[in-house]
Amino acid sequence: MDILNALVLLGNFVLIPALSYGSQLALGALGITLIYGILRFSHFAHGDIMAFGTMVVVLVTWLLQGWGVSLGPLPTALLALPAGIVATALALLFIDRSVYRFYRRVKAQPIVIVMASLGVMFVLNGLVRFIIGPNDQNFADGARFLFTVRDFREATGLDEGLGLRVSQVITIITTLVVVSGLFWFLNRTRAGKSMRAYSDNEDLALLSGINPERVVTITWLIVAVLVTVAGTLYGLDKSFKPFTYFQLLLPMFAAAILGGMGNPVGAVVGAYIIALSEVGVTYAFRKFLQYLLPESWAPDGLVQLLSTDYKFAVSFVLLVVVLLIRPTGLFKGQTL
Repeated sequence: MDILNALVLLGNFVLIPALSYGSQLALGALGITLIYGILRFSHFAHGDIMAFGTMVVVLVTWLLQGWGVSLGPLPTALLALPAGIVATALALLFIDRSVYRFYRRVKAQPIVIVMASLGVMFVLNGLVRFIIGPNDQNFADGARFLFTVRDFREATGLDEGLGLRVSQVITIITTLVVVSGLFWFLNRTRAGKSMRAYSDNEDLALLSGINPERVVTITWLIVAVLVTVAGTLYGLDKSFKPFTYFQLLLPMFAAAILGGMGNPVGAVVGAYIIALSEVGVTYAFRKFLQYLLPESWAPDGLVQLLSTDYKFAVSFVLLVVVLLIRPTGLFKGQTL
């Protein structure tokens, strides 16, 4: 019975939160790896374009809620999601046409485009804060829990309980659908194969008649879907705060680099490794160990390696370790 309590405790506070958080990071990391694999630069404005898309979803959600529109037990934000995707796609295409396309045409060094993306990042950061403010915004509605800790305890008779939030279920299912759809698109459609060919060899792809601007446009449209969905799911699961999305840039990049920049499968795997590491390292294992160890061996302290305030430091440490030991990532040599 103690072992079951320990497993339920670990599932409630580590495994399920890490799975949900990893799903959100996976979508963001996929956007980073697509941009790097096709456009050949690291997009530092990624976190802030995610904040922009989520901001639009929040505003449209408030508008729909004001009109009395709802989805019952599901969040109204799901209805507002298409508006956020369209706004993000238009914003990314405008940024590409007004900023990044010039540097592609003059064949600027990647570091130059990276610096340009830093400028875009600061502009977007200020714009989002100006429109919606810097504070936490809660835009979730509908049922909060699929089942609560109390429900689980009453059903099983265990001392520990397992609660499952609706936002966590939506996150996992949506990520599975979006990731599956993306891999199908890249491997089965003509446009996806063109993107992969352009990523593998740009000159050969041009000789084959592939339109580079069309590939770039499709890439930004896919990125718009990924970042808006990821940002909305994160906001539903936690809350929306512009600075938090800026901070998410580190774990998303760490996930993409850990898996291997330019490799979608690696981005997904890296995201779950990063999420499990962040949640696991910042969790206090005292109660978990008390169930498994004899009473005389039970720890008195929290058995917590790092405070939750430092969870992003875990991503930084893993990023440094990967760059020192295996800079090509786990999926070396594989691309789109």
